[in-house]
Amino acid sequence: MKEKIITGWREYLSLPQLGIEKIKAKVDTGARTSCIHAFKVETFDKQQDGKNQQWVRFWVHPNQHDEQTEIVCESKVIDERLVRDSGGHETMRWVIETELKIGKQSWPIEVTLTNRDNMAFRMLLGRTAMENRILVDPTESFLVKFEE
Repeated sequence: MKEKIITGWREYLSLPQLGIEKIKAKVDTGARTSCIHAFKVETFDKQQDGKNQQWVRFWVHPNQHDEQTEIVCESKVIDERLVRDSGGHETMRWVIETELKIGKQSWPIEVTLTNRDNMAFRMLLGRTAMENRILVDPTESFLVKFEE
């Protein structure tokens, strides 16, 4: 087992399979599932390994307070789930699996897609994505050296 990463309550990370080189995330031990800001979400079918699979295409504004920078992402849908937000509102969300890279370590995580236009962070890193790999110091920020 690798040594645990000590993070602050917010960190920069990347999602290389989605083409997101750098995004500021809130490390949220109160959230079970990770989520990312997604808009213009559309599903489509894609042939892969001789099978028809459901995929999702979505646009991301990766930078806080910047609505000009957009990244178009595509990923295979692994599920659709009912998710309850911190205000108690329930919504159905698409779930994808993608690689998380934080510091020098990376591993696959599940991420739900939701519009976070009115939220301070474009991404929440939930506790299931931490997989006993992360310890959070809630008094600190940006403890992990960002690896480009």
